[in-house]
Amino acid sequence: MLSGYMGKILRVNLTERSVKVEELNEEIAKGFIGARGLAEKILYDEVDPKTDPLSPKNKLIFATGPLTGTIAPTGGRYDLVTIGALNHRIAASNSGGFFGAELKLAGYDLLIVEGKADKPVYIWINDEHVEIKDASHLWGKDVYETTDRITEELGDKKIKVACIGQAGENLVKFSAVMNDKYRAAGRTGVGAVMGSKALKAIAVRGTKKVKIASEAKFKEAMKKAMDLIKSNGVTSQGLPTYGTMVLNNIIDQHGLYPTRNFQDGTFEHVEDVSGEKLKETYLVKNRACFACPIGCGRVCRLPDGEEGEGPEYETSWAFSADCGVNDLIAVIKANNLCNKYGLDTISTGATIAAAMELYEKGYLKDEELQGGPKLNFGNAEAITYYTKAIALREGLGDKLAEGSLKFAQNYGHPELSMSAKGQELPAYDPRGAQGHALEYATSNRGGCHVRGYMISPEILGVPEKLDPFSTEGKAKWVKIFQDLTAIIDSEGLCLFTSFALSLEEYTELYNAVVGTNYSPDEMLKLGEKIWNLEKLFNLKAGFGKGDDTLPERFLKEPMPSGAAKGQVVQLGKTLPEYYKLRGWNEEGIPTDEKLRELGLK
Repeated sequence: MLSGYMGKILRVNLTERSVKVEELNEEIAKGFIGARGLAEKILYDEVDPKTDPLSPKNKLIFATGPLTGTIAPTGGRYDLVTIGALNHRIAASNSGGFFGAELKLAGYDLLIVEGKADKPVYIWINDEHVEIKDASHLWGKDVYETTDRITEELGDKKIKVACIGQAGENLVKFSAVMNDKYRAAGRTGVGAVMGSKALKAIAVRGTKKVKIASEAKFKEAMKKAMDLIKSNGVTSQGLPTYGTMVLNNIIDQHGLYPTRNFQDGTFEHVEDVSGEKLKETYLVKNRACFACPIGCGRVCRLPDGEEGEGPEYETSWAFSADCGVNDLIAVIKANNLCNKYGLDTISTGATIAAAMELYEKGYLKDEELQGGPKLNFGNAEAITYYTKAIALREGLGDKLAEGSLKFAQNYGHPELSMSAKGQELPAYDPRGAQGHALEYATSNRGGCHVRGYMISPEILGVPEKLDPFSTEGKAKWVKIFQDLTAIIDSEGLCLFTSFALSLEEYTELYNAVVGTNYSPDEMLKLGEKIWNLEKLFNLKAGFGKGDDTLPERFLKEPMPSGAAKGQVVQLGKTLPEYYKLRGWNEEGIPTDEKLRELGLK
């Protein structure tokens, strides 16, 4: 078997209550790298793209990469691949912590979950011992209690747990799968898919090691990568000092900090909810994931003694600027509720923000709040109240739990959902960065910033500074960033390493571990292959060119103030060029020639 891989796939069918161990196909593994790419290949081969995400026919794949479980910097990531409950597109939600590494060290590259249990269950994986156990006593419990009770029940504190809270049980369309209590496979509603299978949790204990093809080459590649990470300002100073919330002030100063449901690009109270303010007030310590030299996680404690991890940049924005709230304590409490119940913080905050605009414009009436607080922008009480209501599907929360697009459609104003392909956009107004706007529009899983983080060159100047308002050359940059991100995810590494590392370092790490001799260009071609496979899946699901767009607000309403004042998104210029560079036709469909080139025909 190839080094870097464990060579085993664990397949659990909950309907049949069966457990099978299968051999990993080496050629497929090399062709799709691992984690995101490999799991998507399996989903593509085994599941009809038009399958209802919440039906037993959908599959849920926990996938590690060849570098997961090694000491490669940030080598603890895994992907959760399925058809997303939120928008019915291909979903690959990435998470850190320690669960992914533990699954790999138990001896498995992937865990494929099929079918649906007739009562709540959890899966217990202890190296070769795999058992489907009753979880009736855990159903209705939150993420924290579920994790603690399973750990106590199985009698081993080294066990790692991935589970859903009440949000996943209640099939909230943007519920998350949480691991290690605070880490989230957050986006696209993977928690609802897990809940639909009556699968409460997966507990893992692994004692094996990942075989390295060349220890000497790996040591050399590791030293180079670590030196770059330690010498980079973002990975050695910014993220360790302030976490991802180092971005709040930076993005606001550049005029693309979405405020009050993306009605503006600057927030007058940004200082009150910034990373600097968090560090001054409630930050207790940093927390790092498996094999991570950066340590961007934040452990916070509030004056009332409530403690938790986070918030991250996206979360702090979603509950503050996007909702017009400048109460940092309320933002932290909303974040903690999302972790506790298992919710995607971006979609939760953004859905509440959309409801606030609907309310302020008179489309959502007081009587529909069912006794809940008024949904005015700036109401700190509303963000915590409706976060809990969403998770438990109580009152108006039952409608909000379907996501902002369906919620806004219910009131006749879908244009007030700031989403792409049915998934809420994260914390960057696309009018302030033309490349990032194109990435939003073309992302295969819907509104997403981590499929090709163009904020890096357009705002942060990494690897070089680009004019954010120019469209020139942006299609090429977006394509490269998307293909590179597919590689990073599939290897099992964290995207934050890309502030310091380049394609060359990712190629060297992979070759050293696996024993291949890929060139950087060959590696990038694998990333392109993965991207095109995702596109083919969505096309087969019935989604086409009309989905590669953004809400009209960004296309027709100039940014009203700030550094990006007067800007609109120019997809008419960038999208045709992007299709051409991808080798797709004018309808955004990969040509036969491109598919043959990639080995996908």
